[in-house]
Amino acid sequence: MRKLLTFALLLGMAGSVVACNTIAGAGTDVSKAGNAVTNTSDKVKDKL
Repeated sequence: MRKLLTFALLLGMAGSVVACNTIAGAGTDVSKAGNAVTNTSDKVKDKL
């Protein structure tokens, strides 16, 4: 029983780490998309 509980705890912790990395990656992607929109709007503004 104790081994099962330890395994479940470790599995849960590993899942947390993976989810955290995934969320961080998504945040980076959103940030890059925002920068692209900003850069494009600046270019259009300069042409006007």
